[in-house]
This record gives sequence, structure tokens and C-alpha cells, in this order.
Amino acid sequence: MPARLTLGLQALAVLAAVILVAALPTYLELFTLMQLTLFAAMGVLALSLGFIWGFGGILSFGQTAFFGLGGYTYAIAAINFGDSTNAILLAILFPALFAAALGYFVFYGRISEVYLGVITLTVTLILFNVVNSTAGDAYTIGQARLGGFNGIPSVPTFNAPYTPDAVLTPEASWWVTGFTLVGVYLLMRLLLASPFGRIAVAVRENETRAALLGYDPRLIKLGVFMVGGAVAGLAGALYVNWGAFVGPTIFSLALSAEIIIWITVGGLGTLIGPVLGCVLIQFLNAKIGSQQAFNSNLVLGVILVGFVLLLPKGIVPTLKTAFLGLGRRAKRRPAPSTSSRARIAGAE
Repeated sequence: MPARLTLGLQALAVLAAVILVAALPTYLELFTLMQLTLFAAMGVLALSLGFIWGFGGILSFGQTAFFGLGGYTYAIAAINFGDSTNAILLAILFPALFAAALGYFVFYGRISEVYLGVITLTVTLILFNVVNSTAGDAYTIGQARLGGFNGIPSVPTFNAPYTPDAVLTPEASWWVTGFTLVGVYLLMRLLLASPFGRIAVAVRENETRAALLGYDPRLIKLGVFMVGGAVAGLAGALYVNWGAFVGPTIFSLALSAEIIIWITVGGLGTLIGPVLGCVLIQFLNAKIGSQQAFNSNLVLGVILVGFVLLLPKGIVPTLKTAFLGLGRRAKRRPAPSTSSRARIAGAE
């Protein structure tokens, strides 16, 4: 497909997404809008792992570590500041710094990808147990009590920048979350088109060859890992804003595994695939969980196995391959010969 046509289609898709985000509160009930707000927040989380796994070749089994750190950072900062503006910035910064510290020891220690998954999984478990054991008055940061397994309730939701009294309505929260999802997608698309993004993909394809060309694969992978941590932290802040609550389950292993499933279903190596897989699985979870006839986990497991067996590349890459195949067949179709055209003209 020509590059200009691809770019044009992507621009049209982004424009359609912007119009959709702006118009949905006019047509949807509040409950549905709140559900979509949750889906959009989790879509940002899916993008964080989709970026580092699909384009950096870094499979983090514990992406919820950064998601949870972002959520708790936002909650503690918002309670103490009484304003969400700086709390959101800290929710991005702190997980990014944590990813930098963790990634430094992993990548510069030349730890293999298998052990990277184990390390990130272990860090998530440690954070879960640490936060889960913080019940009591001793575990208070400023005015924020961590609350142990009960979590932190009544977290201040988003307000207009540096105006604590102007708390956002549910409709405005949807706009913030939806436009954030579109913005993160665009930023990642621009990052991938930049020299850094191209080098990151080159490192994913062949680390040794990239090193021979003069690049430092450890530094590139560390940068990709930090971007993923920052975006996951932002997703944590959006998630806490949606529910006005944060608890230790934000670090759960079940959610860590679910993020990987989102990307597997949507398609690895794409940016739209993780978001599509996330929304689809979240929607199925909500629909199946609302009925009592079948075990929702069993039904969801069967659906996921079917996806893996029938569409091993995921939805988006499969659709892309089918679309390109149709285009090539149309080009190869021979044009009618001169005699055929004459016969057709005579018949007419």
C-alpha cells in the first residue's frame, strides 16, 4: 500500500476518533459513558505494553507494577495537594523513574528476556504484598492513609488545571480520558516515525547488527521501557479518576495476564490492535459477567482459545493481510483481450 494512502487513512481514522469522543456524551446514557471511560483508561494501559512488546521486543509480565504505581501516586498526591494537576504529572513521572531504575539493572546487567519477564512479575508481586500490608495509622503519607487491603477510598477526581473547585463532570472525565487515549496513540505513532522509534525497531529485529552500526541497544531498550512505564502510570491515574478508589488489586497478576491477552487478541506489532483487543475483551467481560447461566471465566477462556487457534496473529494483522491480499488479486486480474472486448461490444 502506498505510504501516502496509508498516512491518509490513519489521519482519517484519528479524525473519526476525535469526532466520536467529542460527540458520544450527546447520544449515550451516563452508565454507558462511564463504561467507555473505563475502557479508554484500560486502552491507554494496553498501549503501554503494546508499544514496548510489539516495537521494543520487551515482554513485561508485570506491566501492572507501573499501572499501580501511577494509580497510588495520583491518589496520594491528589489527597495531599487537593488538586489533580500536579498529581497527574507525578503519576507519569514516578513510574517512569521506577522503570528507569529497574530497566537499568535489567538491560545493563544483560539479563535475558525470559528472566526479564520473571523479574517484572516478581516486582509486581512484591508491590502487591507491600501495599496489601500497609493497614494502620502508621502507613500514612501526609494526609493520605494507604489503608492496606482496603485501599484508599474517596480519592479526589480530576479538576480543571490548578482549579481544585472546578471538579470535572462524568462527561468531561470521558472527554479527558478519550482524548488522552487518542493523544497517546498519536504520540507513539510520532515516536515510532522518529529516529528513536526506527532504531528501537531495528534493535528488536537484530540487536547485534544494531550494535555493530554504532547504537547502544541497552540505552534504546531502557528508553522504550521508560516510555511504557510512563504511559502505564498515566493509565493508572485515569483508572483511579474513574472509580475514585485505588486498592492493592491494581497490582494483580490476573490483570497483568489480561493485558497480554488483549494484545494477543488485537494483534502484536500494531498500535490499534492492543486498544481494539482491550475494548473487545472488556466488553465481553462486562456482558458475560452480567448473566448467571454460564461461568464467565469459562466462556471467556473458550473465546480466547478460539482466537489464538483461528487468528494467531490477532485481529488487526489478519485483517491487514486479507486486505492487502485482495488488493494484489485485483492488480493481477488480467485485462480483457481486444477480441473479448469486441465480442462484448457486439453483444451490446
